[in-house]
Amino acid sequence: MTFRNITAAVVGTGFIGPVHVEALRRLGVRVKGVVGSSPAKSKAAAEALGLEVGYANYEAVLNDPEVHVVHLASPNRVHAEQIHAAFKAGKHVVCEKPLGMTPAETAALIADAAARPNLIAAVNYNIRFYPLCLQARHLIQSGEVGEVFHIQGSYVQDWLLKPTDFNWRVLTSEGGALRAVGDIGTHWLDLIQFVTGLKIDAVFADLQTIHEERIAPPAGSRETFTNKVADGGTRVKIDTEDYATILLRFRGGRKGVMTVSQVTAGRKNCLRYEIAGSKKALAWDSEKPNELWIGAREQSNAVLTRDPSLLAEEVRPYANYPGGHNEGFPDSFKQLYRAIYADVAAGKRSAQPLYATFEDGHRELLLCDAILKSHQSGKWVEVGAQ
Repeated sequence: MTFRNITAAVVGTGFIGPVHVEALRRLGVRVKGVVGSSPAKSKAAAEALGLEVGYANYEAVLNDPEVHVVHLASPNRVHAEQIHAAFKAGKHVVCEKPLGMTPAETAALIADAAARPNLIAAVNYNIRFYPLCLQARHLIQSGEVGEVFHIQGSYVQDWLLKPTDFNWRVLTSEGGALRAVGDIGTHWLDLIQFVTGLKIDAVFADLQTIHEERIAPPAGSRETFTNKVADGGTRVKIDTEDYATILLRFRGGRKGVMTVSQVTAGRKNCLRYEIAGSKKALAWDSEKPNELWIGAREQSNAVLTRDPSLLAEEVRPYANYPGGHNEGFPDSFKQLYRAIYADVAAGKRSAQPLYATFEDGHRELLLCDAILKSHQSGKWVEVGAQ
């Protein structure tokens, strides 16, 4: 099977669903249709994206024999039930994070995936696939950075800066008890473990809700990353965090710290990390994704510009344009799906896939659970502790 023989359908018509559609098309995957929260939304999205079908509901997607892969860009609370249904229908699954709402849900999803070894089960952590993040991983694995001493970083945005900014993600019932951490912090946590190879064993978290009330617009939740001002609306109490600082303890005793904010004016979508090693240090910024800073003590610091000819051999397939021809956010989805669909085409899961698996998605829920418990108790909490 080749990519052109594979057909996908996307669930979700908000900000991220169309991103999936575009990336799949760039790889030559046929995207047959899309499904939204209503038949009308499905039809409108299909027409806007030039797709064949606006499915009436999710069941119609699962009953379509032409669809091999289901991409879930739906609200967090329905991920688990939609995944179980997709597996039962024999569909491969690519799910937006978080994989589920609780560790119990994601543990059950791992068991379901294990019972269906011929179905690919992936979580949509696209930031892994910026070429220079893959290059940073290579530099650490090859020993060029030396022993990792400590890690620091952040993920900050401003799209929820004002109390009139509202989205379903701010509601515990829709997105889960953790919002800034669950929505964007998990991207940082997944990425840093992927790049360094270190697993987080314990956390100490301090969370803050800046806007304890927000104004919900009359029409309900707005789409992600819109800046419309509410006309009227209803005051809604908010108990999910806008800001978080989290101390991290990695397996083997290494330490780190992560800051997350969705109320930092001017920062549109900025993930940063700095990794201090015994030989070199590495720093990367998602708003300047084509540059990797490499720090040294006994020689000049360097900035590696993304250029396939300068990257490690195993990284080059994930950088498709020459140096100076920048690759960014949409390209990271394309490269992620390149790795996932190679397994779909092969009909089996890779032994050590570059993409995030359901096990990775489950670990993110365990991390979130530990972070919430730490904030509530004011103590260090081990990941996975009951």
